[in-house]
Amino acid sequence: MTRIALFGTSADPPTAAHKKIIKWLSVNFDKVVVWASDNPFKSHQTSLEKRSAMLLVLINDIESDEKNISLHPELSSHRTIETVKNARQKWPDTEFTLVVGSDLIKQLPSWYKIKELFQEVGLLIVPRPGIKVEEADLQKLRELGAEVEIASLEVPNVSSSAYRQQGDSSTITPPIKDYIYREQLYQWQDATTEKV
Repeated sequence: MTRIALFGTSADPPTAAHKKIIKWLSVNFDKVVVWASDNPFKSHQTSLEKRSAMLLVLINDIESDEKNISLHPELSSHRTIETVKNARQKWPDTEFTLVVGSDLIKQLPSWYKIKELFQEVGLLIVPRPGIKVEEADLQKLRELGAEVEIASLEVPNVSSSAYRQQGDSSTITPPIKDYIYREQLYQWQDATTEKV
């Protein structure tokens, strides 16, 4: 059976960590399906359309022999269960694994129809630096029906919010930086752009 990793991310903007996660998934799954999401628990500074475009730039920058990574903006939904239902229509008879960062572990039990979601997908948690994965939180997810795995990779200690708030360009890849400047995204950039 085909194993597909489902990786929706707010990606505001996508970082070097997102790139490493997606590349790792491409080696460990038959297919990696990526989309930009509007997380109802977060505020987003950039439109879904622009974040999706940045994810495509990031995907195109990943060197992979697998050629199994694809962007599917049509899967984006406020409710992950709707995303999974749409994915199931596109790829029936598939084993799906939902990929989330460890920062979402405590939030997951409050997601819409979470028990139904866990009947449809396995759960892969990607550790984020500075966020401890507590066994009690994992147990709570298991009690809701989740089959939980922890990804065996280390991601760079970077975040989208560090870029949005301080303009820390070390968090993003050069093609993403170019896209941001070309599209004039994020407010702080006006103050830091050199006048020519």
